[in-house]
Amino acid sequence: MRIVLVGPPGAGKGTQAAFLAKNLSIPHISTGDLFRANISKQTELGKLAKSYMDRGELVPDEVTIAMAKDRMEQPDAENGFLLDGFPRNVSQAEALDEMLKSEGMKLDAVLDLEVPEEEVVKRIAGRRICRNDSSHVFHVSYKAPKQEGVCDVCGGELYQRDDDSEETVRKRLEVYHTQTEPIIDYYKAQGLVVTISALGKVEDVTARSMEALQRGE
Repeated sequence: MRIVLVGPPGAGKGTQAAFLAKNLSIPHISTGDLFRANISKQTELGKLAKSYMDRGELVPDEVTIAMAKDRMEQPDAENGFLLDGFPRNVSQAEALDEMLKSEGMKLDAVLDLEVPEEEVVKRIAGRRICRNDSSHVFHVSYKAPKQEGVCDVCGGELYQRDDDSEETVRKRLEVYHTQTEPIIDYYKAQGLVVTISALGKVEDVTARSMEALQRGE
């Protein structure tokens, strides 16, 4: 299957992508991972992307598209893939369509993870990270530490990352609504969108996603 995963920040796309890719035996292609890999390997595309990022500018669509194209041409993506973070806007969606069409392929589904805005803010703004080890993650509502502000694992100080503040989360949501959300309408016109609720336990969301994809609804 060739699937695009969309949803607002905090919808759990990364978590769901990993489970779905495993269940469907297809690679999870994340633009974040692609950027990091190309930059660390110092590929031509990586150097180009880094030059924009170092100037605090957005990486142009054509660079992101070229990276995604290169990854989708790898042998492990021959029988399908799950795209996470790409396409991010309508022009990238159009480029993806052209790319697939030139290879005689097409998308099977666009999985839209739906989460109410206030839940997104609650999920992200409530996160607390350990200063000693960023893999120790807590949440004021869902996974509160035994002692406020102190990591259960190592006793380190828990803090809120700047980009997890409510103000920043709301700005990220604005960007999502203006830039990324329009691709949902673009794909709805092609009859590809499968919308599911991303509320509840991780495994329940995965089960709903798998069921909806198999039904093709």
